[in-house]
Amino acid sequence: MGWATMAGVTIREAARKRLLWTALVVAVGFLVLFGLALHYQVQDFAARSTIPFLRYQIVSAMLMIGLYVVDLLAVLMTILTSVETISGEIASGTIQAIAIKPVPRWQLLCGKWVGSAVMVLAFVALTFGGTIVVAWWMGGVVPEHPLQGGLLVSLECLLALAVTFAAGTWFSTLTNGVLVLGLFGLAFMGGWLEQMSGFTESARLVTIGIVTSLIMPSEALWRRAVFEMQTPLAGALPFSPFATVSIPSATMIGYAVCYLLVALGVAVWHFHARDL
Repeated sequence: MGWATMAGVTIREAARKRLLWTALVVAVGFLVLFGLALHYQVQDFAARSTIPFLRYQIVSAMLMIGLYVVDLLAVLMTILTSVETISGEIASGTIQAIAIKPVPRWQLLCGKWVGSAVMVLAFVALTFGGTIVVAWWMGGVVPEHPLQGGLLVSLECLLALAVTFAAGTWFSTLTNGVLVLGLFGLAFMGGWLEQMSGFTESARLVTIGIVTSLIMPSEALWRRAVFEMQTPLAGALPFSPFATVSIPSATMIGYAVCYLLVALGVAVWHFHARDL
């Protein structure tokens, strides 16, 4: 039983617990709601004879809001569906039935992570891609650089997965969930405070945003994705919730990748060292 087999076991276990079907229902429900909102908005445009330029900007803004919800949903689904994968099996003792087999512990943990990552990326592909398809089909609008945006959102979810696994080797399921959600909440608040610096012109808010991004770079990935995807006009408006006041650099993206690898390395190291 290698890491690939363990990945398959993780996916089958998620299907048995109906996690996959629940995620599918959530994804389809969101796309239906987003599609209905766009449908009614397009009907209002036709009734009011809205000029094409204004129509394009409004639908683009709705698309960005939809993608923002996709990002939040994907991160939350990543954390909630993986928070028990390691810590829960350690607490219940079920991990011992697998760990006693002649399989290195690192393969066991990496296999579980890969299996979870496959499910997470499938959810992102369905919701992120589906939102773009719906916006193009009903409103004739697509984001500026959808591939870059999708890759950054995927990286954010994989980062959440690695941190959840790392914390799961140290803490109980409940503590793990509170800790990881707290870290992402901290990054979320820091990112918005940094955006607020565009209104207040406060260097201290920028510093707070940078520090929180170093503690947890998840929000920086989303803000970079926004910069890549939104129209230049929307990014230039200082009152827009997605204004590109502070744009995370390529260095920050590299830092997030290193953060992910370190978190996964810590998970492997501690899972190998601890008593099960």
